[in-house]
Amino acid sequence: MLAIIEDIRAIYRNDPAAKNIEFLLYPGFLAITVHRFNHWLYKLGIPFFPRLFSEITRFLTGLEIHPGAKIGKGFFVDHGAGLVIGETAEIGDNCVLYHNVTLGGTGKHQGKRHPSLGDNVFVGTGATLLGPIEVGSNVKIGANSFVVMRDVPDNCTVVGTPAKIIRRNGIPCNEELPKTIYRISA
Repeated sequence: MLAIIEDIRAIYRNDPAAKNIEFLLYPGFLAITVHRFNHWLYKLGIPFFPRLFSEITRFLTGLEIHPGAKIGKGFFVDHGAGLVIGETAEIGDNCVLYHNVTLGGTGKHQGKRHPSLGDNVFVGTGATLLGPIEVGSNVKIGANSFVVMRDVPDNCTVVGTPAKIIRRNGIPCNEELPKTIYRISA
């Protein structure tokens, strides 16, 4: 319940158009609220129904969130159509994702296959993050940054194709993303 309260606070914090309880109609709010229930069922090991409910929610909202994805409190999706969050994705607290963001797999990994985002991460429209990468806390990923397939350190702003660090700890720079060392998990 605390996570849903924080999700509502995130709406008011991130959406200047939110003025009353119309947030109950936001597709992102509906999707994350149903996801929190689906994730609970998924963790209980209940087959079929979490996936069924997530498919119905995808049909209604245009947001695809796998029941296995771990999402922290204060999650906000603005204009979420086309959003995809894979099964092993992990999202920290107070993260903001815009429409057409993909946290997907490459099809080349076993176990952990999707990105992990730290706390306070902003992912702009159309960004695609693939594979078991780690995105640090306090990171901004610019719109249409395609394809982010390497780890992103804390306190960075990343933009472009291929994605590059343009700001680190508030200081402008122009750095390649570090090579990702994939962790092997069972």
